[in-house]
Amino acid sequence: MKNTIKKGFYFKTYEAPFQSPFEKLFSIFKELITHTSGDFDEAIDWLRELDKEYKLTDEHYTIDDFIEDLKKKGYIREELKDDGTSGIGITAKTERAIRQQALDNIFGNLKRSGTGNHKTEHVGNGDEHTGEFREFHFGDGLERISLTESLRNAQINNGVADFMLTENDLVVEETQYKSQMSTVLMIDISHSMILYGEDRITPAKKVAMALAELITTRYPKDTLDILVFGNDAWTIAIRDLPYLKVGPFHTNTVAGLQLAMDLLRRKRNTNKQIFMITDGKPSCVREKDGTYYMNSNGLDEYIVDKCYNEAQQARKLHIPITTFMIAKDPYLQQFVNKFTEANQGKAFYTGLKGLGEMIFEDYETNRKKRIK
Repeated sequence: MKNTIKKGFYFKTYEAPFQSPFEKLFSIFKELITHTSGDFDEAIDWLRELDKEYKLTDEHYTIDDFIEDLKKKGYIREELKDDGTSGIGITAKTERAIRQQALDNIFGNLKRSGTGNHKTEHVGNGDEHTGEFREFHFGDGLERISLTESLRNAQINNGVADFMLTENDLVVEETQYKSQMSTVLMIDISHSMILYGEDRITPAKKVAMALAELITTRYPKDTLDILVFGNDAWTIAIRDLPYLKVGPFHTNTVAGLQLAMDLLRRKRNTNKQIFMITDGKPSCVREKDGTYYMNSNGLDEYIVDKCYNEAQQARKLHIPITTFMIAKDPYLQQFVNKFTEANQGKAFYTGLKGLGEMIFEDYETNRKKRIK
């Protein structure tokens, strides 16, 4: 009697992947520490509140056990606070774990690549095979010779009985250049990023951390600089992202753009771009004498004209600006439209949901073309 193989679908009740008590709490803790800008005590207070409501722990594994495990595993350490008192802070190991979780949540699990991974339409002495072949030319590297295709040519040209391989039989496989990109990510930290009962800075931080992890793991030949802009603009290190807070600032978009272009001028990569995450209108510029001109009432023509000038300057430097506008006021969108037209860049009008995916898709799209 023959065994019959049944084909079809088998349905069963979903079983969540097993997580240890520590892993379950650690995933929540990483979210909380991002929301609290690295404040360990506040994050643990929130975790205890969540535990009371959702019964995250039991008598066998408590929040105190979790804190002890964080210490043993090197995720937290004793440190001195600014006021001279002792406290607990997160370590570089935790900062890396937060970035990785942000990447997994926003971009999905991406595998590490040892070289750049940005395709272009140009063929040449690159490192990605295209599947297309041509005759061997003097100067081609031996490692580029397609052995299978060359042997087949030798058999066709010289026969199997009298087999011989000549230079005329050799073929090489074309490879593609993988372009390298220098990116500056600008993050608005003006006060409006936490106004109106909506936390906009935390999603922006998560996007920045995920993008940083993406570039350092998948595109190690690319460069990423992160700057924040309020009344002024300054760069921040990737490791400082979890601690980023908004301030009582206006929005000096001009200062951010000037710093971004200054950073990119120093980069050797041909391909350069600026990503800007903002939710508010430009309301501040710094004058040559060091004073600030500020106006939060509507769109100030003097300020926005300076923004348009910077957008045009970036265009002359072949630096496209992609603006991710997370506010939906019509008059602000009108400003962004004119700003984008001045730069010949791109603008996306989006809420907080899907911001990371949108930035990732645009980053990948820009990798597939060479900016002239």
